[in-house]
Amino acid sequence: MDDTLRRTVRIKLDVPRERRGDLHQTKTQFLHCANRTSEWAWRYDDDCITSKSRAEEALYDELREETELTANLVQKGIRRAITAVRAGVEKLTQGKKTSQPKFDSWSIVYDKRSATFNDDHATLSTPNGRVTAEYVLPPENQRENTPFGRYYESDNWNTSSATLQYDENEDTFYLHVTLKNPDYGSDGPEREESESCDDLPENGVVLGVDLNVTGAFVVTSTGEFIGSADFLTHKRDQYEQRRGCLQQTGTRSAHLTIQSIGSQFSEWSLNWLHNQANDLIEEAGDADVDGIIFEDLTHIRENIANGSKFQQWAYAKFVELVEYKVESTDLFVDFVNPAYTSQRCSYCGCTHEDNRDDKQFECRSCGYEVNADYNAAKNIANRYCKYIHRGQKSRGGWATSQLALKSGMLNVNGEYKPSA
Repeated sequence: MDDTLRRTVRIKLDVPRERRGDLHQTKTQFLHCANRTSEWAWRYDDDCITSKSRAEEALYDELREETELTANLVQKGIRRAITAVRAGVEKLTQGKKTSQPKFDSWSIVYDKRSATFNDDHATLSTPNGRVTAEYVLPPENQRENTPFGRYYESDNWNTSSATLQYDENEDTFYLHVTLKNPDYGSDGPEREESESCDDLPENGVVLGVDLNVTGAFVVTSTGEFIGSADFLTHKRDQYEQRRGCLQQTGTRSAHLTIQSIGSQFSEWSLNWLHNQANDLIEEAGDADVDGIIFEDLTHIRENIANGSKFQQWAYAKFVELVEYKVESTDLFVDFVNPAYTSQRCSYCGCTHEDNRDDKQFECRSCGYEVNADYNAAKNIANRYCKYIHRGQKSRGGWATSQLALKSGMLNVNGEYKPSA
């Protein structure tokens, strides 16, 4: 079975000549929504608007009147801009130079509400009704080893969204379809529900994330186990062993080889972290959350201060990649103090150092048994909820928040048990 959570398949489209103008019109109006939102939200100071709900409340009706887009596409345009503004604000707070986001590249974001994805064609929403675009594919007997055949046509992969792009040089439309492998990382039902810290309907929903040195590299509060920290460590150990042998040789050829394999391992590590970051963001999108919550990086460094510098780099680089990648989504990233998240029972709140034994968590008070990393991820998200509930400022602009959870439990082996 494929061990990747997400795949993107690029499909060339055959769009009827008489309907191409409709797609160009859609792009123009979609970017208009994004640029109008950016102009409204960017204030060149601490008053920049970074709340999607505030932006939609202020601009949605106007943009519906100014364009002929469906409600979904207007919302997508607004959210694209707010995501970019939020990223800009983060850069300003870090003392980096930036400017108001501008949107001029040819792209439209579709999901299942504004598009349908069929075996040999897609229908795409435009101001003048849906456009049917046929897929330009190789003969059926030649598709098996293509991304389209392995993923798009497979029953093991589900379509979640797509981005339409246009190549001006080729005068061709391409659909970049994102697919999800629902069986990867969880043995239970796919969807999760939200457990509220407050009943306000405008609450944002956040995804708690626990990073690990052993076991799964990433565990989320929705019960996703992403990547293998043990595999990453194994690859690092292989590299170190080979480098040690070459250093003992001491020849110029060995020195050049060390440089070469060091470069190869660095590229491999970065690519591996990119893939795990993509999987996490995909899970956040599928869980329909607004933010991803990590432990504070200072604690992460202290937690493994006596361990590998490579592990410290991997943690920091992974979070950096997630922060960079969410700039093109509707998500934000925030952090909490993780003190006692590994010892606290996410079910009853009892905190005791004996609650956790390696990857096994069993509460001494209520008897709750669960995978320890999954328990920690829920505590991370829950702490953020309580932080916002106490009236602190959320990067999403909310007064309260929720955490995304599975409606059940995972045991130490990651096996899912639904609620009664």
